[in-house]
Amino acid sequence: MKITLPRTFSLLLLAVLPHLATAQDPIPNRAPLPPAAYKISAEIDTARGWRRGGMGTLNVSQVSLRNWAPGGQSSFSLLAIGNTFAHYRGPEHTFDLSGDVVYGLLKPGKSRVRKNDDRLELNARYGRFLTNKLSWAAQLNLKTQLTPTKDITKPDSLLSRFFAPAFVLASLGVDYRPNDDFSLFLSPVTGKFTIVADQGLADAGAFGVKAARRDALDRPVPNTGERLREEVGAYLNGRYRKAVLTNITYQTKVELFSNYFHNPQNIDVNWENLIDFKVNKYISANVATVLVYDDDILVPIDQNEDGRPDARGKRVQFKETLGIGLSYKF
Repeated sequence: MKITLPRTFSLLLLAVLPHLATAQDPIPNRAPLPPAAYKISAEIDTARGWRRGGMGTLNVSQVSLRNWAPGGQSSFSLLAIGNTFAHYRGPEHTFDLSGDVVYGLLKPGKSRVRKNDDRLELNARYGRFLTNKLSWAAQLNLKTQLTPTKDITKPDSLLSRFFAPAFVLASLGVDYRPNDDFSLFLSPVTGKFTIVADQGLADAGAFGVKAARRDALDRPVPNTGERLREEVGAYLNGRYRKAVLTNITYQTKVELFSNYFHNPQNIDVNWENLIDFKVNKYISANVATVLVYDDDILVPIDQNEDGRPDARGKRVQFKETLGIGLSYKF
């Protein structure tokens, strides 16, 4: 079975980006890795034994204004992306380990430097072949962040930190890989664990955990909020990768999770897309988007439309990143 991009999407890219299609070496074949924060891999490696590697990218953006009549604000931003993997393929089974980290800083005008991106993902996967396209698989995935995040308007207010939250998925299922471009992992038995290691955030019921109990005066009782939320359900992970042109690659990954015992119709969604432009060996550009929906997580919303959040509610979360910078593969 051959999976291709829709004709309209392919024609659009061919029409808009032909000037980027300079002669480049073909993209080397890599191990089948769990999707990185911005690098999503679904390639199949037929070589036996161990393979190791990784990539680091540094993107810098700067705007400087002085006596600029139309107005505006100077800014400086830095985004670092790193991923590494170790892959083993034997005659009957495979084993994968990978780690991905994204960290970004932003300095707008004369304001303090603040964080605008912080992601850490670790993944371990074991697969045993049933056929050359189908295998049993067990997967363990962890997503969290590295450093604390504070509210911009309230510097003493903590929004998140390392392992607050942390999301852990433990899955058993079947992995289907008909070709180098497509993979589909389906798990009917998946445990999803939300960890909020900070007691203050747990007492507030952040990230879907049960908030602190209330006393007779409706005041929260300190240290009574739960720091762990357990869910059991079905999980689907689909990945697709296509070299649109010699130096342009489109990659996408979608994750769906349904809790068997609590609103199974409200499906958690994590959808990542990446268009990667390879300029030369050391310079690359990419456009990445992330769409997230989890009805257990309430996000700040502006009901009064005055520019300041005044409530919390269920919303689709969306993030877009454009990066141009240096990259190094090892």
